[in-house]
Amino acid sequence: MGSRTQEPRAFRPAAALFDMDGLMLDTERPAIRLWVEVSREAGYRLDEAVPLSTVGIDEQASRIRVLEACGADFPYDEIRSEVEARYHRLLENSGPAHRPGLLRLLDSFARRGIPMAVATSTPRDAALVKLRRAEILDFFDALACGDEVDRGKPAPDIFLLAARRLAVAPQDCVGFEDSPAGLRALSAAGIRSVFVKDCVDPPPEVLETVWRRCGDLGEAALLFS
Repeated sequence: MGSRTQEPRAFRPAAALFDMDGLMLDTERPAIRLWVEVSREAGYRLDEAVPLSTVGIDEQASRIRVLEACGADFPYDEIRSEVEARYHRLLENSGPAHRPGLLRLLDSFARRGIPMAVATSTPRDAALVKLRRAEILDFFDALACGDEVDRGKPAPDIFLLAARRLAVAPQDCVGFEDSPAGLRALSAAGIRSVFVKDCVDPPPEVLETVWRRCGDLGEAALLFS
């Protein structure tokens, strides 16, 4: 672990910044399954590791990664379109499930009057649909989304934009992430990071930048009690 882990536990953040997919909402696993399923139906064998490798990064970077793994003839746009259509049908039938402890953590910040923002690689329109369907949108004072910055995670832009929209200095924020790209982005932004694992184990050099690790979001709430 890096030097941040030697800090006293007593830290009251001026704001809290949250990734969305995989961190607050259990959306990564269904999406990965759909990529494998739709690709198979189209006659392509897609290893689960390929969509898993795109967790936390923006659309353009995801496209490059998939085509590098699957070849230039892989019908990325057609498969992505079908994956999105099926995913939206899933959302219509039942909103995205919360990750364990989510409401406990959001409630704990709300009770203390600490402003919160979403910092997600997902485009704004799609993020709003997910947050509304999950019935958590009203917790947040601001959103910073993947189509509102020039560089996606692991660049720090999304988190810096979220902090700016809350009018809080990055070093006074805490950020919650589940992906290596997101943790790199928080480190680059100078924001204390809390890692809560979903699908991916970050490499050691990324874990060294993490301020705290928690088993779930409910456990993370105890960091600030």
